[in-house]
Amino acid sequence: MAAGLLLAGCGGSSGGDDKGDEGKETGSAAPSAPGSPAAPSATALPASLTSQRLDWRRCRANGNSPAPGGAWRCATLRVPLDWSDPDGKTIGVALIRSRATGDDRIGSLLFNFGGPGGSGVTTMPYFASAVSELHERYDLVSWDPRGVGASAGVRCRDDRTTQAAEAVDATPDTPAEEQAYFRDAADFGKGCQKAAGPLLAHVSTTDTARDMDLMRQVLGDGRLHYFGMSYGTELGGVYAHLFPGRVGRLVLDAVVDPAADMVGHAENQARGFQRALDDYLKSTGQDPVRGSREIADLLRRLDAEPLPATSGRKLTQTLATTGIILPLYSEPSWPRLTSALKSARRGDGSPLLALADEYNERDASGRYGTTSHSQRVISCLDDKQRPTPAETKRRLARFERISPVFGAYLGWDTAGWCHDWPVPGQYDTPEVSAPGAAPVLLIGNTGDPATPYEGTRKMADELGRGVGIQLTWKGEGHGAYGSGSDCVDTTVNTYLLKGTVPKNNKVCS
Repeated sequence: MAAGLLLAGCGGSSGGDDKGDEGKETGSAAPSAPGSPAAPSATALPASLTSQRLDWRRCRANGNSPAPGGAWRCATLRVPLDWSDPDGKTIGVALIRSRATGDDRIGSLLFNFGGPGGSGVTTMPYFASAVSELHERYDLVSWDPRGVGASAGVRCRDDRTTQAAEAVDATPDTPAEEQAYFRDAADFGKGCQKAAGPLLAHVSTTDTARDMDLMRQVLGDGRLHYFGMSYGTELGGVYAHLFPGRVGRLVLDAVVDPAADMVGHAENQARGFQRALDDYLKSTGQDPVRGSREIADLLRRLDAEPLPATSGRKLTQTLATTGIILPLYSEPSWPRLTSALKSARRGDGSPLLALADEYNERDASGRYGTTSHSQRVISCLDDKQRPTPAETKRRLARFERISPVFGAYLGWDTAGWCHDWPVPGQYDTPEVSAPGAAPVLLIGNTGDPATPYEGTRKMADELGRGVGIQLTWKGEGHGAYGSGSDCVDTTVNTYLLKGTVPKNNKVCS
């Protein structure tokens, strides 16, 4: 992904294997339900990979995330560090699973909650209640992708340095601020290189898609059943391209535009967040043009003079922008934005700072999560583009026309995100064409801020005729499933449980 905005509101890291014997499970899952079509023969891989038996044990707590109880079990899958050398060195990928609760089991349903950099091991237990109907017939499975959380998660800088970097202006106005901005970006990349070592060149979306297919084999499934959200839609599209004959029932919700390059993604997000802000302002009875101008004026004042907060820290322009972004991910959070903006106008930066801290995974003791670290190492390996400062400055006017509030922030981010990165990127845009694949259900939300609605049609076009089936929800927030639409939830559940493909371009309002 291009910009430094997470494409999902999940993060953190979680547990791995527990060495105790209590609650231990061994062996792979049962094969897929009788009658499911067999997948083509897999590319030859060493038996040490394909025949490994997962040692399912009680999950451990990790960091601030408590160990999930109940039927949840964790295991480690061994995958090649370098997929071009499958007989070579391996790394561990952390998995979590809860077996199907009913008797009529279909197979495993893998979940990726986005990011990139989100921990599936941490998030899956919290999301399970939203998919209880699916849980009756599927084993719910998720994982920490390589470079994330318990799967050799990368931490590029410590908490002290992370907090110090909050003083760096993400929309530099002077030569000195520009130097500080790009120096900080380069330092971050060096920290990632030191922390990750050889792994830094092997955390791409393509690497993870190949991990998924090995996961499918080891779990005992003939075809992959998958639910990808946000960035997870790009991952699902890449999987479908690499393994079209192994596509089972795939749902992609909050779809990333696969035809957009790094700069295009940043423009899409500027457009999406501005659209969400306009909708928020309309909902409060404000004129979007005037309301956006007032918020942009507030941000400019903060650039000159940050506001004090009760914690003793200060609300900068950059932190305020982050604080405004967070509640736009979910319509029920809009009242928090209203309250925070009112406080900032009265001279109190604390509520907006609290929103920014939540986005940045900063807890009350000053510890930060690492989702954004993993996001950066994955996206900078994926993205080939490296816009220069001069190129970025030439584009700023366009970004600011797209969004007077978020344009400059996202425009500068295209230059700073992967500045002076230690390894080259792999592609301008991901390849997701999947001729011959089974139908893939794509869900687009007309008010989605982070993955604007237009990307759904682009993904359908790229997957190919008859593969991408589009479902539209006329709603707000990032993602559609589980957001209050019975129409969306029923359509998705019917597809996953019965294999019933909805009519293309179905609309849920």
